[in-house]
Amino acid sequence: MSKIEVKNVEGQAVSEAELSSDVFGIEPNVPVMHQVVVAYEAGMRQGTHAVKNRHEVSGGGRKPFRQKGTGRARQGSIRAAQWTGGGVVFGPVPRSYYKKVNNKVKKLAMRSALSAKLADAELVLLDNLTIDEPSTKKAVAILKALDLTNKRVTLVVNDDAVVEYLSFRNIPKVEVIAVSEANTRNLLDNAALVMTVDVAKNLEEALA
Repeated sequence: MSKIEVKNVEGQAVSEAELSSDVFGIEPNVPVMHQVVVAYEAGMRQGTHAVKNRHEVSGGGRKPFRQKGTGRARQGSIRAAQWTGGGVVFGPVPRSYYKKVNNKVKKLAMRSALSAKLADAELVLLDNLTIDEPSTKKAVAILKALDLTNKRVTLVVNDDAVVEYLSFRNIPKVEVIAVSEANTRNLLDNAALVMTVDVAKNLEEALA
C-alpha cells in the first residue's frame, strides 16, 4: 500500500490514506503512456481536411494550345498541378486518425500516470470537496489554501458533482473532469492532480 497525506479544503493535513500499490505505486511505463496519449490526441483530430485534384477544380476543359509547333512544352489542361489554380497532387483527403489501443494498455497507462503523479508529489488528496452552491469565489479560495494558485490543475470529481464542476470550470488553468472521463492525457497534463479520497478509491476499483 502507498500512503499519502490527506488535506481538507483549508489546506491542512487531517489524515493519511492508503492507496493500492497496484494502481498508485507501480514503476511508470513511459512508452505505454506515450502510446496512449498519442492515440488519444490523434482521435481528437477531425480529419476533415481536403483539397481538390485536377479533376475537381473548375475549368480546364480544353487543351490550352496545340500539341506541336509552339516551342512550348505540351500541355493537356490549364488545371494540371503545374498551372496556377490547378489541382493539388497527393494532397490531404478526409480520413480518420483513430488508433486502436487495447484496454489493458489503457489501464496500464493510467496506472503509470497516477503512480508518476504520486512519486513526483503532484497528487493532492482531499478528505472532502463539497460546495453548497456554485461559487467560483469559494473555488478560488480552496485553490489558494492548497497553494495551487496560478498552477495548471486537473480536478477529478465524481460524476454527479455538478456544483463543484460549475464552481471550478471558469478558473484559468483549471480543468475539471468527471472520474468516468479520466484518461492518461488529462491525468498527466498538469502541475497538480487534485481529487478526493472517494475518487481515488473509484479509480482503484476501475483500474484494478
